[in-house]
Parts: sequence; C-alpha cells; structure tokens
Amino acid sequence: MTENEIATLVFNAALKVHKELGPGLLESAYEECLYYEIKKSGLKVEKQKALPLIYEEVKMDIGYRIDLIIENKFIIEIKSVESLNDVHLAQILTYLKLSNCKLGMLINFNVSLIKNGIKRVINGKL
Repeated sequence: MTENEIATLVFNAALKVHKELGPGLLESAYEECLYYEIKKSGLKVEKQKALPLIYEEVKMDIGYRIDLIIENKFIIEIKSVESLNDVHLAQILTYLKLSNCKLGMLINFNVSLIKNGIKRVINGKL
C-alpha cells in the first residue's frame, strides 16, 4: 500500500473515531481507538514506538516515541489541544526525519470538524 493510500485510510479512520467520540478526550483515548481502526484494516501498525536518535553513528535512546507508525513508512502524531502550533509541526517533522518516512499526519481531535484538525506532512513540508 502506498503512503497516499495509507493517508486516505487514516483520514477515514480518524473521521470515524471523531464522529463516534467527539472532541474533548485525552490523546490516549483517540490513539487507542485510531490504532484499533487501523489494525482492523490488516495493516501493520505500532503504537508508542521508540525512535532513537543517531548522532555521529552513536544510537541514543532519549525517549522519542511515535504515537502510531503504519507499515514502517507512515507516521501519525495525535493531539487533543485547543489549536495546533509550530512545536507540534516541528515534532512530526523531527519524527519523519529520524525515521526516514516520507509522509505523516498531525491530527488534532479537539476540533468540531476533524478535517480542520488534520495536517498532512510530506518530506519536511506541509
């Protein structure tokens, strides 16, 4: 499955989760439900995957964790905040860079319309 096909699947799964739960819950609740929805599709999905930092060929386990990673090539960063800001974007950009993934989504579930809470992040650009 391509990154774009995964993105479509993730968007639809986020839409379903948001429709069922609405805004206002903790990130962990949305993460579990989104994980469940994606898992049902048959794709390999991991949650809270450790992401090491490689510095001068030294692997440093410093606590980076990807919320969800699908097929080892698509990252989802989940938020439940009043509004997304630059630090949230910087976080997913860092995860994309460190993992060598090409595509990811930053999803804020604390919105009235989920389409307004989803940012598609490609190769270090919005």
